[in-house]
Amino acid sequence: MAVLDILFLSIAAYLGYAIRLSLFIPELYLPDCLRAALAFSASGAAVFALGGQYRILWTQAGFEDYLRFTKLYVLAALFFFFANFVWRFALLPRTTLAILLFSGFFFCSGLRVSWRLAHEPSPAQTSRQRTLIVGAGEAGILLARDLLRNSGDLLPVAFVDDDPQKIGKRVAGLDVIGDTERLTEIIGEQDIGVVLIAIPSALGRKIRSLYDQLAPLGVKVRILPSLRELAGGYISVNRLRSVKLEDLLGRDPVTIDLQAISGYLRGRRVLVTGAGGSIGSEIVRQVIRNEPGELLLLGHGEQSIYLLMEALQREGPGVPLHPIIADVADETAVEDLFRRWRPQVIFHAAAHKHVPLMESCPREALRVNALGTRTVARAAGRRGAERMVLISTDKAVNPSSVMGATKRLAEKLLEQEQRNYPSTAFMAVRFGNVLGSRGSVIPKFELQIAAGGPVTVTAPRMKRYFMLIPEAVSLVIQAGAMGRGGELFVLDMGEPVVITEMAELLIRLHGYEPYRDIPIVFTGIRPGEKLEEELFYEPSSVHPTSHPKVFTAHLRAAQNSEAELNDRLERSMTHPESALSLLCGMVPEYAPRSGVASPHGSSS
Repeated sequence: MAVLDILFLSIAAYLGYAIRLSLFIPELYLPDCLRAALAFSASGAAVFALGGQYRILWTQAGFEDYLRFTKLYVLAALFFFFANFVWRFALLPRTTLAILLFSGFFFCSGLRVSWRLAHEPSPAQTSRQRTLIVGAGEAGILLARDLLRNSGDLLPVAFVDDDPQKIGKRVAGLDVIGDTERLTEIIGEQDIGVVLIAIPSALGRKIRSLYDQLAPLGVKVRILPSLRELAGGYISVNRLRSVKLEDLLGRDPVTIDLQAISGYLRGRRVLVTGAGGSIGSEIVRQVIRNEPGELLLLGHGEQSIYLLMEALQREGPGVPLHPIIADVADETAVEDLFRRWRPQVIFHAAAHKHVPLMESCPREALRVNALGTRTVARAAGRRGAERMVLISTDKAVNPSSVMGATKRLAEKLLEQEQRNYPSTAFMAVRFGNVLGSRGSVIPKFELQIAAGGPVTVTAPRMKRYFMLIPEAVSLVIQAGAMGRGGELFVLDMGEPVVITEMAELLIRLHGYEPYRDIPIVFTGIRPGEKLEEELFYEPSSVHPTSHPKVFTAHLRAAQNSEAELNDRLERSMTHPESALSLLCGMVPEYAPRSGVASPHGSSS
């Protein structure tokens, strides 16, 4: 291409003189024409080379490449003009100069555009699926260009966008033919087979609205990840993925106070119990971003800690990591850990959380969830830790399950240790179900759909609160920065989700029709379950904090004395057969239910 640039710029110099004078340039001006052609072509080729123009693959060039070419051409023209002004190597009438510059730009830009058009995919390629892009913003434009450059199986034909100023305009070679209200009509008119949602900044409720329109039409739907997932990565066809359930939840993005968080994590020794679990491992990843001094990863299952360590080492954490295999209820192991490492900040995520399983294993639930919390809290207090954050659950409110009751007892024990060790700030953070976590309903539904069904739901009106794992963990870490000791933080879980509707939506996301392709079977509420979960005991005692998604209330004092709680907890360990009755005594609000539960009580 450099040779062609030199040729065209030389021709442009000739035309400048020829049009100004005559087709056959008078002999008097020939030396000036030759010197001007040599200087102009050399200036242009040199500036283009230094500006990287000859490294660009013009068959896949975009607007930015042509804009850069224009700037470099102007720079080359200015260099040529001032060089001639200083050294006067050629006589250049003003008309000649204007024709020379215009012709040079026309030839060189035309060369590049024609090169690009010669390799433009033909719209007549019927083997490619006609594709509609939702969103004519920057992400949609980059996606359209990437699709047009490659010869894959998607052929973009148009945009839709809700900005009225874009409708009717042409963007990246495609027309913006309407807004999202006309999606159904446009898809029929344009014979669309694939719809690409290219709005990374859109909230879940917008994505849900679009998906509700598209689901009955039988078109394939792909989506660009959110801004959080993209994290500064390039937008291309490879970033497209299928719509996930979390895209449709309608959760607003979470903002956190990075200064407050880094203030209590940076340079500290941080212990995460249950580090191999879904919540614990995400806590580890988010804590790493805040530059702790050291990170202790405690887990009972060696495989989960091994896999976490492998993943973190591949990512290059830049923080000393110390894997520890131990049981949080093992007082000797926990005391040894605190004596050796003296952690300053503790996130206590270790717990048994599977509701139906814990109904038949009350002693084990008590041992890990309650005794384990007391053991870690006591060690933290004795060794002068700065703060400890307990991960609790909405099932601890008016608990109807063993798991919920043991987590409520853990909150009470934490309040007890706060009184015993006031120099350490103990706090609990309570939230509901987390999408994709171990034991959650979504992986179960996924397996059932993969097997062809049926999908089993306990009751048609069953509701649960749901959050995304990164969202929940971000707010947990934020709450840790707010606590001064003795607080119970409750996260804003949004609106509860009907499990049946979630199952129907998940089936449609897999390309099936609920009840026709994949049946949904109602199995009845299991022991320990409620129709609806609660977040508060006494709404009047719950107050907003500086963060709009975090609320606080002080841990409610235990009705039992400290000696009584400790005695009953110890007896439940030595007398497994009486563990359930002892739990009822330790958590008077615990109301075991074996049938259909009413969600009401002292609710919020």
